[in-house]
Amino acid sequence: MAPRLPKAADLFPSHAQGSGPRFPDGPIWSLLDPTSPDGLRAQLLEAIGSADGLIGAHGDHYTVNEQEGRVAVHRNAVVEHGAHLIGPCLIEAGAVVRHGAYVRPWTWACLDSVIGHCTEVKHSVLLPGAKAPHFNYVGDSILGAGVNLGAGAKLSNLRHDGAEVHVWIEDERVATGVRKFGAILGDGVQLGCNVVTNPGCVLAPGSTVDPNVTVTGVHTEQRRHR
Repeated sequence: MAPRLPKAADLFPSHAQGSGPRFPDGPIWSLLDPTSPDGLRAQLLEAIGSADGLIGAHGDHYTVNEQEGRVAVHRNAVVEHGAHLIGPCLIEAGAVVRHGAYVRPWTWACLDSVIGHCTEVKHSVLLPGAKAPHFNYVGDSILGAGVNLGAGAKLSNLRHDGAEVHVWIEDERVATGVRKFGAILGDGVQLGCNVVTNPGCVLAPGSTVDPNVTVTGVHTEQRRHR
């Protein structure tokens, strides 16, 4: 019997259409497949083209690069001094991009999310209220509503050999079809300071990770990792 793969409804029970992407019926990580016609890249471009209230990059206190795509910032978002944004990316209403943040292509910061000081984000989704507030790396990842990353937490996204990321589910090794895959953190997950998640990590909603812990694997039940 094939292992039960984690579904969007299990990981993001608070998610509603209107802020953030549509999640696939198949494996949740297929949203991170850059070749998928319904993946993050395609949906982000669609959202940028159809969203209301976007005024583009504005202000002279931060820098942008739109050579590869639009930097779309909502009029009610805040981008602080010294941030650098590379398109295509979308910063929704109420989101905050703090001083010194590095927002790389294919970043989708949903309602009231936070990309903090000296945080780097690329090809990732921060669902409403998710926070990567201090010295974080978020690569090829999905942060559920209300997720908080402690200072220095890193979501690593690439194997040392650069090969496809596999995950272990119910003692079975499952191919993900993607070479870059950071973490998928369910609603309300809390990571302590200096936590590292290895590529392909999935944590159930409400899970916590103690400071300085490295986490690996797919965890479908809420628990404390220590």
